[in-house]
Amino acid sequence: MATHSLNNLISLQDVQKHSVHTLVFRSLKRTHDMFVSDHAKPIALDDGSHKVKMGVKLKTEYGAVLHMPVLKEGKDRVSQLPGTMEGHQSYTQNFIVILFYDPEYLITGTHAYPSGPGVTLTADTKVHRNPSEGGVHSMALALPPSQARLDASRTAASIGDIQRHAGAERSHPQSTAVSLMEGGSTRNSTLMRKAPTMPKPQWHPPWKLFRVISGHLGWVRSIAVEPGNQWFVTGSADRTIKIWDLASGKLKLSLTGHISTVRGVAVSSRSPYLFSCGEDKQVKCWDLEYNKVIRHYHGHLSAVYDLDLHPTIDVLVTCSRDATARVWDIRTKANVHTLTGHTNTVATVRCQAAEPQIITGSHDSTIRLWDLIAGKTRATLTNHKKSVRTLVMHPRQYTFASGSADNIKQWMFPDGSFIQNLSGHNAIINTLAVNSDGVLVSGADNGTIHMWDWRTGYNFQRIHAAVQPGSLDSESGIFACVFDHSESRLITAEADKTIKVYKEDDTAVSPTIKIHQKSFIVF
Repeated sequence: MATHSLNNLISLQDVQKHSVHTLVFRSLKRTHDMFVSDHAKPIALDDGSHKVKMGVKLKTEYGAVLHMPVLKEGKDRVSQLPGTMEGHQSYTQNFIVILFYDPEYLITGTHAYPSGPGVTLTADTKVHRNPSEGGVHSMALALPPSQARLDASRTAASIGDIQRHAGAERSHPQSTAVSLMEGGSTRNSTLMRKAPTMPKPQWHPPWKLFRVISGHLGWVRSIAVEPGNQWFVTGSADRTIKIWDLASGKLKLSLTGHISTVRGVAVSSRSPYLFSCGEDKQVKCWDLEYNKVIRHYHGHLSAVYDLDLHPTIDVLVTCSRDATARVWDIRTKANVHTLTGHTNTVATVRCQAAEPQIITGSHDSTIRLWDLIAGKTRATLTNHKKSVRTLVMHPRQYTFASGSADNIKQWMFPDGSFIQNLSGHNAIINTLAVNSDGVLVSGADNGTIHMWDWRTGYNFQRIHAAVQPGSLDSESGIFACVFDHSESRLITAEADKTIKVYKEDDTAVSPTIKIHQKSFIVF
């Protein structure tokens, strides 16, 4: 007896050793095992509720036509229905039979309108009568020949027909259905809809390396071209900002003041100011008449990765590793808004005059469209699966593109409607640029540049330029790229400490150009 009690005590102690968490999950598993066999079974249909449902559905969806008349031919057809129909228990069919074949709903006329002008309304003229088959046939024979019959009998096309056919093709390129009447019988001829075809990409001349500019002592991280298209500015990991002549590629000026990598530069089109930001948390405003810093914008808690200027108002927007974007008044240095919502580094920011005026991309793999006035998010785009490092807006269309390690995506403003994916650049995409001709450029951390047709997403060229002598092959990376304002030059900032300039190949000719010959018709 003592041994039995001891065993019970041991078993109780074993049960008590398990945590509440384990016991709850064991109970859940037992419950699941008990009801798993009934999980996929449909619920039994209740006759009363089904009748009510069908009645409500008929009243709601067909209430407007319950008063419509039924022709006597329909009543005759009811009498000819097979006997199996009477015993059918489908509530839907019973309702339809009651609705359309009940004698209470049978009306001999439709609307109390006379059959012609001057005919008085009487009990006889109110009744609507369908024409007999013989009358329809005789009327069809009396009609002029149809267009299909004329086409069948025609032997040769006239000049007028050719011109008319060409005009009809231009005005109605995708006719889908034609209704023909021949010999009193109506025949619907549905033309086959054209199968969807891939849109043909526009031909763009290939780009080739034109110039390599050396001078920085560290990675070149950012580029901006001034509005007059005379010079451009670069920011580098050597903590300097350099200004270069665009035509010759010669160094014009070096600016020092940052104490860490310069990650973003922008030149104002409204004032002689240059703005820069860096990993030292600083945002600086440079007066290019004196080549000195005249303003600092303090507020970011970590490295500032990008900046952009609003095109129509004196506002500067910066984004940072502190997961915020900040809106600054350029003149007063006031922090107008702090745009919070991202959960990781905000890597890129773009501004435009139309709504939404601010777009940000983050390492949390989302894109946010912001309401500048309220300082709040308008929309959050979550399609990307990897960090969004770059954004670019089309100069003419109301669209933009985003670059990530998974692919490039195109979007439509103002709500960020998805357009298409541009897949194939299998690398971490650091930068995007697009020109008015629809050439989209993507630059990646492995040194490759891909050229895309914006409309179709066709990748028409891939470039991998060699690193400058003395650099390692692993230092092949593109950090920034931009078109100049003439859009005839592409400038890239690279990890081999150089700036490369590309231009279109003037000798290239489209392989699809056809020589059109005029054809003359002799009368």
